[in-house]
Amino acid sequence: MPSPTLADLRRYAVARSLTSPTTLPRALQRFGFVQADPIRSPARAQDLILRHRVAGYRVGDLERTYPGLGVEEDFFVNYGFVTPELHTLLHPRTARETWTTDRWAQAGDVWRFVEQRGATHPKAVDDHFSHGHTTNGFGGRSKASTHLLDDMHYRGLLRVASRDNGTRLYAVRAPQPLHADPEATLDAMVDLLVALYAPLPTPGLRQLVGFLKNAAPQWQPLLSGALHRARARLLQTEIEGVAWHWPADEDPLAPAWLQSDRVRLLAPFDPVVWDRDRFERLWGWAYRFEAYTPAHRRVRGYYAMPLLWRDQVIGWGNLTVRQGVLHAELGYVAGQPSEGSGYTESLKTELAAMADFLGVPLA
Repeated sequence: MPSPTLADLRRYAVARSLTSPTTLPRALQRFGFVQADPIRSPARAQDLILRHRVAGYRVGDLERTYPGLGVEEDFFVNYGFVTPELHTLLHPRTARETWTTDRWAQAGDVWRFVEQRGATHPKAVDDHFSHGHTTNGFGGRSKASTHLLDDMHYRGLLRVASRDNGTRLYAVRAPQPLHADPEATLDAMVDLLVALYAPLPTPGLRQLVGFLKNAAPQWQPLLSGALHRARARLLQTEIEGVAWHWPADEDPLAPAWLQSDRVRLLAPFDPVVWDRDRFERLWGWAYRFEAYTPAHRRVRGYYAMPLLWRDQVIGWGNLTVRQGVLHAELGYVAGQPSEGSGYTESLKTELAAMADFLGVPLA
């Protein structure tokens, strides 16, 4: 059997992730995890990710329909939306920070308060308990009730029932029994990550397995074993001294992985481009997320979105809605594709689709 080349893996990486659009429940079930991010430029990451994979998707559809979808907001390798199956794997979760007896008592009071009220806004908790303020992870001041609710959610004591103008409303969550086989549970998490981000070079696979220390801190000592088992069961090939890994039931050379003559503007956290090391190996240039980079040091823009043409990421786009109209500024790594390639027409289609997704006209 011939070994895939880097070009084969590039085509495979794009085609296996950007399949034909389906319904929102089916897309969520297929991926298992969709990363979330609050920045809207021009929309949140979860919406920008799903618009390529859900037929007729419009900005905010996930948040609007969330209560009836059966998915959960939770922390996996990053914060996002997880299926019930993955949610079960993640809990019961033991946090690194050990709570004092007083903190557990405080959490118990809040849990009973939320149980009585149902879906509860953090303001209601703060008004009732007057917990005061605390220093947040960014060095600023935030309400202590918000911090406690976040901790309770992470530990699996609460779940996100819905949102009110972006603010999480919490409901109680029943405790789950301990997993009988932690190694099998970790293997299932790793397989989901590989299915989401394959093909993965060894550094990327190692990074993702390492990130599970945040998803399941109680099993951090078992992660090296999980990585070893993954490398043993996954298919792989070596290219330029680096091993690449993918699910054992997939063939990167299969005719099913067809190149699409489409332009796509991808969220910085889209599975196709999420792994920056993999990105550079597949497309030969470095892409960085610069929203938190000082403006004078940005190379490509605040929220530069990778610009995919066929199976090549040829540049980036900065999209903004100004006075209710969508504007796009594009940049290219090695120049715009030639006339007659079909690129110009496909770009117009993609920008029109983005405007439709946002519900605004295109400039």
